[in-house]
Amino acid sequence: MAQYLVATVWLVPIYALIGGLLAIPWSPGIINKTGPRPAGYVNLIMTFLAFMHSSVALSIAWNQPAYEVFVPWLETAGLKLSIDLEISAISLGAMTLITGLNLLAQIYAIGYMEMDWGWGRFYSLLGLFEAGLCALVLCNNLFFSYVILEVLTLGTYLLVGLWFSQPLVVTGARDAFLTKRVGDLFLLMGVLAIYPLTGTWNYSDLAEWAANAEVNPTILSLVCLALIAGPMGKCAQFPLHLWLDEAMEGPVPSTILRNSVVVASGAWVLIKLQPVLSLSPIVSTAMVVIGTVSAVGGSLIAIAQIDIKRCLSYSVSSYMGLVFIAVGTQQYEAALLLVLTHACAAALLVMSTGTIVWNSITQDITQLGGLWSRRPISGIAYTVGVLGLIAFPPLGSFWALLKLASGLWTKQPWLVGVIIIVNALTAVSLTREFGLVWGGKRKPMSARSPEVSWQMTLPMMILFGFVLHLPLILQSLSLLPSWVNLNKDVGLLLIWSSIFGCSIGGVIYLGNIPKPVRFPWKGLQDLIAYDFYTPKLYRMSIVLGVDLLSKLTDMVDRFVVDGIVNLVGLVSLGGGESLKYSNSGQTQFYMFTVLLGVGILGIIVTWQYWGNQFLQMIF
Repeated sequence: MAQYLVATVWLVPIYALIGGLLAIPWSPGIINKTGPRPAGYVNLIMTFLAFMHSSVALSIAWNQPAYEVFVPWLETAGLKLSIDLEISAISLGAMTLITGLNLLAQIYAIGYMEMDWGWGRFYSLLGLFEAGLCALVLCNNLFFSYVILEVLTLGTYLLVGLWFSQPLVVTGARDAFLTKRVGDLFLLMGVLAIYPLTGTWNYSDLAEWAANAEVNPTILSLVCLALIAGPMGKCAQFPLHLWLDEAMEGPVPSTILRNSVVVASGAWVLIKLQPVLSLSPIVSTAMVVIGTVSAVGGSLIAIAQIDIKRCLSYSVSSYMGLVFIAVGTQQYEAALLLVLTHACAAALLVMSTGTIVWNSITQDITQLGGLWSRRPISGIAYTVGVLGLIAFPPLGSFWALLKLASGLWTKQPWLVGVIIIVNALTAVSLTREFGLVWGGKRKPMSARSPEVSWQMTLPMMILFGFVLHLPLILQSLSLLPSWVNLNKDVGLLLIWSSIFGCSIGGVIYLGNIPKPVRFPWKGLQDLIAYDFYTPKLYRMSIVLGVDLLSKLTDMVDRFVVDGIVNLVGLVSLGGGESLKYSNSGQTQFYMFTVLLGVGILGIIVTWQYWGNQFLQMIF
């Protein structure tokens, strides 16, 4: 029975997919008598089965060697495509995390979306998200990973646009979809280009090929740059980070998954491709530069945001930037640990702030305040989420950041400075949000803001306990980095950066300093507040280019393509009209017409033999 559960773990994505499909009849109102609530309960049951199956299989397969399953799919013209699955402790652990967070998000959504008209469609899309993510972590094939990422992109578009009657939601869904498509296009180029070089899309075979690869460095660099473009978009890295900000227009329960595990889907593909990407120093440097810019820039921008959800979205981009740095410097274990600790803490932060969004009139944190006395459970959950996200011992992110920084201390010490700066800025940003929302005096917008119902509080408390006990869980699984092998000086620097950041944020936003706090130079404040003017640059470059290209295509279609078609039509019409008047019904006239045509055709065909002599006789 135990081995059967491990061997059939490929059913886990199918559970979620079945739940999503079963919820469809309640979405367009095919079933009206029961209301839409059964759609949510069906998905809850299927997600619970997926969570139990993956968690039991994880306990059985722990410390067991990984093995692969090959399902033949297509074989034609020398191309063999098979669905390759890798069943290992890492993939099973990732599936347990995904299904567990989705289960909590669905329970949370019962309270958050209690009266929402899009209930059935929302739960169906959550099932699609879970199925795609679980299939991605099981998939051991680059081509099918790309296909799954495309499905997740579609799911993002549909979930962000759930409330499609609101103009801002429609715009946000469209921009999020198009921004991710930029990276996906380059990723497709890289996926297609790497096959002729390696002859395989299997990740394990790619790692073996990379161990003894002999290929033109320029070609390899171009292919690898294309391969990291897709994960850049998925992980919301500069300059493809705008979609995550736009996606905040979607419902908060979907943001729980998006800010925790969906953004990490690109990081998962990066980690799987690390043996190939490490062959090119240019690509490794590019990942480090992209990660550094995104990490520092995202943490700075988060400090200047006033929307309660957007404050967190830029922190997500910032931490995914650290994952890019880890992969670029071949810190495989640190990257996985960062993804795990960030997913848990980020999900808890979204849950706690989502309770504010649910029963408050505004999402503007400058108009809130004094909620600690009225919302103590949400406030405590937010505090633990903050401590779990920054380098605060003994919680999870402290060990992840310390492992990454210790590995970089001897090779690239300047990156340790980047990690310390990002950690301090994140502490300032999250403490600022805490001070403006839960600290200070009550304001009119937050005077009546009671604690939320148990459907939202229960999953938040479960995740609260998991974040607190994550180091103990990692230690029991022998995954916690050994203190003996870590750099104690770097650990102290990280701790002091957390204390410094929280202290600065606390003094400014919990003290009596007049607010809002402004920089002495307005230009610097506007630069950070407006996302380094990236949206404006995006509109002036990509959006403008696509707009001009679409207009040019429209002109060519109307005046060239349609013109040729219309000309052919007019000629056919004119020819038909002229032939209409030549139909006399006399046989001799038709024979004369045929002979005349044959004669003209004969003259044209034989002109090259006698034409020149004829012209010389005339002239």
